[in-house]
Amino acid sequence: MPLSKRPPEPWDAFLKGLDQAVESMVRLDCIGGFVVTQLYGLGRPTADVDVIDLAPREAAEIVLSLGGRGGLLARKHLVYLDRVAVAVVPEDYEERLVEMFPGAYRHLRLMALDPYDLALSKLERNSQKDRDDVRFLAANIPFDLDLLQHRYATEMRWQLGIPAREDLTLKLWIDVIQEDREKQ
Repeated sequence: MPLSKRPPEPWDAFLKGLDQAVESMVRLDCIGGFVVTQLYGLGRPTADVDVIDLAPREAAEIVLSLGGRGGLLARKHLVYLDRVAVAVVPEDYEERLVEMFPGAYRHLRLMALDPYDLALSKLERNSQKDRDDVRFLAANIPFDLDLLQHRYATEMRWQLGIPAREDLTLKLWIDVIQEDREKQ
């Protein structure tokens, strides 16, 4: 897992600006392409940090007003925070969060979902980019497919609106991952 002390520009300047705008600790629970690229090393562009939780609320409001789409820092650096209102993630994801760029910022704590939780957070949307991210994670971690299935079954399936559809999606993902492994 390539973990550098600071993210590349324009991310570092953007996050420094957010850090300087708050006076207390603020935790951002991050998912999406930013995590896949910055923490796990996938080489693809992304213009946002998808965030599922920000705490405490007062500091979160400041961070989102400056760094959200259209905010002053977002316009300046051409990247932004995106508060993801509807994302299904494994129930106990907080127990497995990993800090990105520890010590880089005085007040910001960017926390990333572990690779299994991150992959499962992409299950419902299942876009081509999501499938590519999951294939990358599965190949580079590499995934224990039994653990992926167990976490889905015990921590996530009960939260889904149409679990049968996501059961099929997960099965198809696992089939593709196994095919990729057989080719190696």
